[in-house]
Amino acid sequence: MHVNITKSQTGNNKGSSSQLVAYLEKENRIAEAQNNHLMEPEYWFNHSSDTIQPYEVRKGIDNNVAKLSKDDAKFFLINISPSSKELLFLRERYGKEKTKQYLKAYANAVMDAYAKNFKRNGINRNQDLVYFGKMEHNRYYTYKDLEVRKGLAKKGDVKPGEQMHVQVIVSRKDASNSIKLSPLNNSRGSNAAHSEKVGQFDRVAFKQATESLFDTMFGYERETKESFKYANTLKHGSYEEKQEAKEHVKVEQAIGIGKQLSQGKELLDVLLDVTEGGNIAPTPDDSKKRRKKKKGRGYDGGNSLSR
Repeated sequence: MHVNITKSQTGNNKGSSSQLVAYLEKENRIAEAQNNHLMEPEYWFNHSSDTIQPYEVRKGIDNNVAKLSKDDAKFFLINISPSSKELLFLRERYGKEKTKQYLKAYANAVMDAYAKNFKRNGINRNQDLVYFGKMEHNRYYTYKDLEVRKGLAKKGDVKPGEQMHVQVIVSRKDASNSIKLSPLNNSRGSNAAHSEKVGQFDRVAFKQATESLFDTMFGYERETKESFKYANTLKHGSYEEKQEAKEHVKVEQAIGIGKQLSQGKELLDVLLDVTEGGNIAPTPDDSKKRRKKKKGRGYDGGNSLSR
């Protein structure tokens, strides 16, 4: 599970959200341009509605900026991107349509975790925030992608594979329009009282919380190698921590291989038991073939041993 917080997909979050909202409407525009009437427009959603219009998003974000200066961030963008493995798991378990609905429910749960991670009085759940989510079904090549630079794909082409993800625009101010909230600020303050006043946001704890949420909500058994903790250890851990993490993965993989071999042996034993027990009788054709083979033993193409 990849969860990332940025200023904006368009690189500017100090003004109106209109440019970002328009950008995230691209799949609706593509379907309209292609006269694809079979594809329902993808509405915005949050904890209270899943049929929110783009103008409501702009109004909700742009009007929630009390006492913010022109140089202050007005909103942030949260990218919630399940891996291909996680998406396939959901589709196999719930089907395509339910997967989309469950991902929306998961995104709302992520925003609960987002609110709680500030550790601010009065900011305890997603209802205390102003945010709007948008489901996207595809990702598109940009000039930064290696495939585009090598001429293997064009800018704007749809990337292959499972790409469903959610983009969330969240206001810098809380729902009361009185408290500033910045997820890009890691400050914990000089003391506990100061931290309680200005708030704090631990991005590592937030990412771990979103991963645990997914696993708990959907019963997903995550391997160590695909966990955020493992990736974070390889990137920021000490040499000893990295080696320990790699060894843990090796042991986990060995146990997995052992289980597969054990299951395979159990299946083979069952098949042998059934066969030896006479429950699988040879067909008449098989019996004839065995008798013929036995009768003709020693007479291979006229090269008889009796010659």
